[in-house]
Amino acid sequence: MITHFQYKPLIKQASLPGWRISFYFRGIHYDGIYHKNGKIEWAATTPPKEEETEIQSQIHELMLFHVYE
Repeated sequence: MITHFQYKPLIKQASLPGWRISFYFRGIHYDGIYHKNGKIEWAATTPPKEEETEIQSQIHELMLFHVYE
């Protein structure tokens, strides 16, 4: 489960083209860029392949709730 989820626009006072995201998943900190098309560019830490789909799904839900309300 994702905890401590945070996001902010890449460009100040604009909701597009993307957002910087950060969160914890199973005690590991992840951050990256969430693009308007739903693609995620991971920064320093990339999630393991077996967990990446689950993480992406949870992030999409959070972004839909917070950004596209």
